Amino acid sequence: MEAMRPVPRTLLRDRAYEAIRDAIVAGEIEPGAVVRDAELAERLGLSRAPVREAFSRLVDEGLLESKPQSYTRVTPLVAADVRDAAAVVGAMHELVTRVAVPRLDAADVVAMRAANERFAAAVRAGDVEAALRADDELHDVLVRVSGNRAAAATAARYTPLIRRLERQRFGEGGSCRSAGLHERLIEACAAGDVDGAVLVTAEIWRGLEELAD
Repeated sequence: MEAMRPVPRTLLRDRAYEAIRDAIVAGEIEPGAVVRDAELAERLGLSRAPVREAFSRLVDEGLLESKPQSYTRVTPLVAADVRDAAAVVGAMHELVTRVAVPRLDAADVVAMRAANERFAAAVRAGDVEAALRADDELHDVLVRVSGNRAAAATAARYTPLIRRLERQRFGEGGSCRSAGLHERLIEACAAGDVDGAVLVTAEIWRGLEELAD
C-alpha cells in the first residue's frame, strides 16, 4: 500500500474558509454574531491555524469584521455593500458573456437550458438552495467557456455578499430571479447574439442591485 501523504495545509485553509463562508451566507451564523477560532476549529475538526487564515480572508471579502484583541464577528447586511458587489459581479459576467457567446457549442447551450429547468423547478418548490445552485450552474457555463480566470475569481470573491441577501429575501417570501430572463439569455446565446446576451446579463445583475433597496 502506498504511503499516505500529509494533507496540504492550503487545503485545510480552504476547507475552513468554504465551511465558514457557506454558514454565513446561509444564515447559520447570523449577522453580528461573534465567531471564535477555537470554537469553529473544534466544530470543523481542524486546528486553529487554518481557521484563523479563513477569518483573514473573510474579513478581506467583507463577510467578517475584526477588531484586534477584541472580537471577530459577522458583518451586518449593508445595502450599499450589496449594491457595490452586484455591480462588480455583474460587470464580470457581462465581460465573460461577451467573450463566451461566440465560443459556445450546442452542448453548452443544452447545459444552460438544463440548469434553467432545474432553477425554475426549484423556484416553484420554494427550494432556495437548489435555485441558487442551478443559477450558479447556468452562469458558470459562460464563465468556463470564456476562460477568463481573473473575472471568475473576482465574481467568486463578491458573489457571497449578494447570496446572503438573496437567501434572506427568499426566506421572507420575496421573489427569485426570473427563469424568463434566463430563457432570454439562453436564446441570445443560442443565436450567437453577443450584444443581446450582454444586455440580458446586465438586466439580471441590475435586478440584484435593486434587490438591495
